[in-house]
Amino acid sequence: MESLFSILFWLAVILFFNRRRIREALPRWRENLRNIFSGSKEKRMNNGDVYQEQPREPRKHSPTGQGIVKLIAGILIAVAVMAIGAGAFYNVGEQEQAVLTMFGRIVRTDTAGLYFKVPLLQRVHKVDMTTHGIGIGYQLSGDGQNITVDEEGIMITSDFNFVDIDFYLEYKVSDPVAYLYNTRDPEGTMKNMALASIRSTVINYPVDEVITTAKGQIQAEVKEKLQKELAENVVGLMAVNVSVQDAEPPTPEIVQAFKEVETAKQGKETAVNNARKYQNEQIPRAEANADKITQSAEAAKAARIAEAEGQAERFSQMYDAYQKYPLITKQRMYYEAMEEVLPGTKVIITDGNTQEMLPIESFTAPADATVTDGKEGQEDAE
Repeated sequence: MESLFSILFWLAVILFFNRRRIREALPRWRENLRNIFSGSKEKRMNNGDVYQEQPREPRKHSPTGQGIVKLIAGILIAVAVMAIGAGAFYNVGEQEQAVLTMFGRIVRTDTAGLYFKVPLLQRVHKVDMTTHGIGIGYQLSGDGQNITVDEEGIMITSDFNFVDIDFYLEYKVSDPVAYLYNTRDPEGTMKNMALASIRSTVINYPVDEVITTAKGQIQAEVKEKLQKELAENVVGLMAVNVSVQDAEPPTPEIVQAFKEVETAKQGKETAVNNARKYQNEQIPRAEANADKITQSAEAAKAARIAEAEGQAERFSQMYDAYQKYPLITKQRMYYEAMEEVLPGTKVIITDGNTQEMLPIESFTAPADATVTDGKEGQEDAE
């Protein structure tokens, strides 16, 4: 649009400074056009003779021709002035920044808003500041399919295996001036830096970690290295995010082998998890049982000790009583022993001479007691 305004402006300037020549040549041009459209200059008389038509003398300038030239010049000048006025202002969007230059030198950098510039002398270069994305290791076809780029995606790992890994890089412009003037192809330069950062990172990991567990760490390291490279080379771009899209071995046979290895690892993890689950279930149960047994043993120990101490104390008291009254103590011990051995036996007292035996308990009580004569009871007492 700016170039069109420039052409119209210079065309109006040329017509303005050559307006006298145009006025002088305008009648001649009109006469030549009339001769072209009128046909041949040879005419025949009624008697068949042919004569040559004499050229007409050029007409003098008429006021009408001068008015037409002035009108055309005025229209061109008005169009040029309008074009110049329209090109003196420019608008910068919210997601854009504009770099204003004059004779190749940077005048200023503008953000969103309406601005003025000197027409035909100053030029505006608008830069999109939104986030963009490119694929590394693959390309998108017209129908949306991913096309693998082997030159970018296949890399070597620390255990000297090959892996096909794809990345998606999100970036945006950080410095419009550096983006426009520091490099001829900023996106291409950034992509080469990203490839170098990716290769220098992937080579530090074995292939199984690249495919499975180390993707997040690889992404972080690649982003950090790329940011450092972009800042050192002042490309005018910054990396917003770097993500691993896919990582797999480069051949179908290796893919199948890795799938089997992955399946075996998952089986191993499942078995380990089951064993840990069983361990977590059994150990608390065993600890509870052990604690219960320990507490029971401690209780039994305390009871046995208390019982033994009681028995010892009782024996000491009985011994003291025996020393004082031996016969009475022996009889008492005998009766207590019989009560313990035969707790359901009824006691009958007799003097050993009478023929009758009188039970101490009521006659209505059941007769389950064993009857002994006085001599046997006396002998047992002795």
